[in-house]
Amino acid sequence: MATIKQVSLGVQDDRRAGEFWQRALGYVRRPPRFEGDDWIVLEPPPGVPGAAISMDVSESPVQEFPRIHFDLDAGERDLDEEVERLVALGARHVDWPHYPESLPPGAQPYVVLADPEGNRFCVEGRRAVNGR
Repeated sequence: MATIKQVSLGVQDDRRAGEFWQRALGYVRRPPRFEGDDWIVLEPPPGVPGAAISMDVSESPVQEFPRIHFDLDAGERDLDEEVERLVALGARHVDWPHYPESLPPGAQPYVVLADPEGNRFCVEGRRAVNGR
């Protein structure tokens, strides 16, 4: 059965995007595979599960409602603290019209952000105080 090895993210500035995602996820840049290999591919640190992310230079416009996006888990950190950390790294809040009025049982709240390239992603996690 196939597994996801790598996700290619369309970006205009691969260095800026790579720097953001490297700091956001704690990933490391894959070493060049051959001389002159400047493709930015980020991988989880050794021993940490997760798919690699490549910065694929593209001139396609960012989608307001993307067909595919990242869903991040805030982990042990409070959702709002993690969102603040990501914003400090260069993410921005997105005026998202589809937040649910109330969450189903067991569901966690989430926040929609955009990376410095405008690619939207979600961050899900627990909140110390009730919020959206």
